Amino acid sequence: MAFSGIPRRRLFACLVMVAVLVFRTNAIDIYQEWNVAIDTTVNPTTSQQPVITINGMFPGPLINATTNDFIHVNVFNNLDEPLLFTWNGIQQRLNSWQDGVSGTNCPIQPGKNWTYVFQTKDQIGTFFYFPSINFQKAAGGFGSIRVNNRIVIDVPFPKPEAEFDLLIGDWLNTSYKDARSLIQSNNTSGELDLPDFVLMNGKGPYGYPGMVNYESFTVSQGKTYRFRVSNVGNDLSFNFRIQNHQMVVVETEGSYTQQITLDSLDVHVGQSYSVLVTANQQEADYYIVATPKMLSTAENSSLVGKGVLHYANSNTPVTGPLPGGPDPFNRSFSVDQAKSIRWNMTAGAARPNPQGTFNVSNVTLSQTFILRSSMADIGGLPCYVVNNVLYLTPETPLKLADQFANGSGVYQLDQFPVQSVNSAAVNGVFVATGNHKGWIELVLKNDLDVMDAWHLDGFGFYVVGFGDGDWQPDLRSTYNLLDPVVRSTTQVLSGFETEQYRWGRKVLTMKIDQVYPGGWTAVYAFLDNPGMWNLRSQHLKNWYLGQELYIRVYDADPNPAKERPPPENLLLCGIFETPAPASPPPGPPAAPVPANAPVGQTPW
Repeated sequence: MAFSGIPRRRLFACLVMVAVLVFRTNAIDIYQEWNVAIDTTVNPTTSQQPVITINGMFPGPLINATTNDFIHVNVFNNLDEPLLFTWNGIQQRLNSWQDGVSGTNCPIQPGKNWTYVFQTKDQIGTFFYFPSINFQKAAGGFGSIRVNNRIVIDVPFPKPEAEFDLLIGDWLNTSYKDARSLIQSNNTSGELDLPDFVLMNGKGPYGYPGMVNYESFTVSQGKTYRFRVSNVGNDLSFNFRIQNHQMVVVETEGSYTQQITLDSLDVHVGQSYSVLVTANQQEADYYIVATPKMLSTAENSSLVGKGVLHYANSNTPVTGPLPGGPDPFNRSFSVDQAKSIRWNMTAGAARPNPQGTFNVSNVTLSQTFILRSSMADIGGLPCYVVNNVLYLTPETPLKLADQFANGSGVYQLDQFPVQSVNSAAVNGVFVATGNHKGWIELVLKNDLDVMDAWHLDGFGFYVVGFGDGDWQPDLRSTYNLLDPVVRSTTQVLSGFETEQYRWGRKVLTMKIDQVYPGGWTAVYAFLDNPGMWNLRSQHLKNWYLGQELYIRVYDADPNPAKERPPPENLLLCGIFETPAPASPPPGPPAAPVPANAPVGQTPW
């Protein structure tokens, strides 16, 4: 059908309006204003250091939304350097303009503000946000995101008495700027000191000498509570448990799971879970514990996160030894537990139809990426590489370059291999094509000497397989295609007889029970969300030193129901610092990347 009588610009505006009206059905707008600043008085541990706070809070304010709500966050940057926030696990459906990473957004400059507007489209679950550039996550700035079910959709468990957000993560006493300089120094081989503490909601371990504040949750005997637990740390996986209490896993990163009862739960960097805990013990106080994986720690170690589960009528402080957990070096425990986290196929989630309506039992793969993470030395500097490619952050965001120049002058599409390892370690802007509305298989191979975690923006992926050694196509026969869980962050175990955490002057070597030739994890994703999407290590040092790439999912249809246009408040930077030209017809990007470009993320 032709629209020759309607001006194209007016037609486009009408389409935008129709799309917005559809999107806003049964949704509300949530407004928050954030003043982001450095605070040296918060002191989450025994040392004074700069902490990134939001409205004076550490952690930052809760974003409490419902499926399809619109979130408006007006960020005022009171730091002395540029700033971005990303929304870990929020898929930004049709709208990578709001994703808040270096490949999609120009940073908010010091003394300026910018408003994110994004929708929790077709999502429920437990997530968190954090600063995404300049190593700022090491200084805080993170907070919880809840996306609740709409009233018309049943939750697959009884309503709990209350919900608690619990952000747990390793923490450095070092200033994040000093840490940032340290890992870029040629003299340190990219190493940091061992983290100093494990914090719970920004508070140090209960009972640790000199520690005044600790995290505590008050419960009533006989009631059940939902704990939303996230690993907001930078390097360490942890095992989570509560003294004398079991937990029922019910959700992870937007998926309702088959309900399994556990004594403890491994949570890897960037992951989030919901667990139900029933206060079914005598009225007393009980330890809440998070112990790091692949480290041997004493009960009084600062690296053992400790809080308190306090019964409302308790006059009995926590007593006895900490609750026992699995051997921190037992690799099989982590793998077996990860395999046991499965999708609840009959529960509804963001939509009334069961989650299992969408499954991978009979999909046809259109792409397979085999991505191998390792360390390399480029120009005498340490770095982390994917298929021997260190990601080089350009000054111009990739999404901006796509919009106004088809990527020209910023990156070259498909320049680097996605199924093999580059013959020599190089740096460059690693952007790969993802086939729109095709199924992609990502095989994440870990050649590092520590556990890793990978995250994909824009999608939930089906975690179909884990294994040791080199991945081969015939290993697909071992995949779980019946009920794999859908999430956005997955762990990839290391493949070494010993795991070495190398942190500055300290080298800790941990013996594993047997030799493992190398770990891999396989995931499937349906690429129905056009945009520029970041695939990265969730370990902050790895990410900062190059372990990432972008997947460009392109749909040529300009209909805003397919992909949102740039926001009216779009920030410009890089080669588009002056007013941007009119968008040319889409086409394949092409631009060489200088071979002698510097290592690591570009400081904005």
